[in-house]
Amino acid sequence: MKTFRADLHIHTVLSPCGDLEMSPDVIVARALEMKLDIIGITDHNTTRQCRVTRKLGEKAGIAVLMGAEVTTKEEVHCLTFFETLEQLDDFQAYLDHHIPDIRNDVKRFGYQVAVDEHNDIVYTEERLLISALDEGIGQVEAKVHSLGGLFIPAHIDKPRFSLYGQLGFMPAGLQVDALEISPKTSPAQFLLLHPELRGIPLISSSDAHLPALIGTRVTCFEMEHPGFGELRKTILEKGRKNPKIIN
Repeated sequence: MKTFRADLHIHTVLSPCGDLEMSPDVIVARALEMKLDIIGITDHNTTRQCRVTRKLGEKAGIAVLMGAEVTTKEEVHCLTFFETLEQLDDFQAYLDHHIPDIRNDVKRFGYQVAVDEHNDIVYTEERLLISALDEGIGQVEAKVHSLGGLFIPAHIDKPRFSLYGQLGFMPAGLQVDALEISPKTSPAQFLLLHPELRGIPLISSSDAHLPALIGTRVTCFEMEHPGFGELRKTILEKGRKNPKIIN
């Protein structure tokens, strides 16, 4: 087994809250600088910047998990990841169908553009991506798993936009593959407050919106090789040691 360093919560220039410097080439270059093996691209309610980032990551020897940070009807943020482009396209169609038609106010929220590997703008999203979908967390989870994806409620310890912050409890029957905690806490501290969640793998990531934040919070996974399939196996296998979170 080898140890691989992962930052699975990174926003690109496509997220309205993402810095305009967060282009795919800058993200990959910063990941190399921070000695990351795996990164996750998780823009708000869209997957449209994943392809080019994965392409550049492959050239640089970095595995790129493709997905999105979904805002459910309850305003719970959840990380979602998919293995294939077909799964990604199916999920993007789902997001397009369920995001409300609220126009983005660029002056208030920021630009929402996708760029190619040369940083030329190839797409502008007119709908506000930080809106909540019209689907609840259980419906989103079911859709992700129907496509073979990973479903990970994000920054679960935060007072806002988290499962516990918005709902105050873990819904019965919700199938989570892991839980993400923010850099503000540790697994030990979190489990003291929520012992009922013992046994669920915990990860932590940077939630980077600026290049300088990429890789400032890392989860280490013991696996045969980096990539979606092996990561999914590592997270889901019973009895496997929990991933190690480091600053």
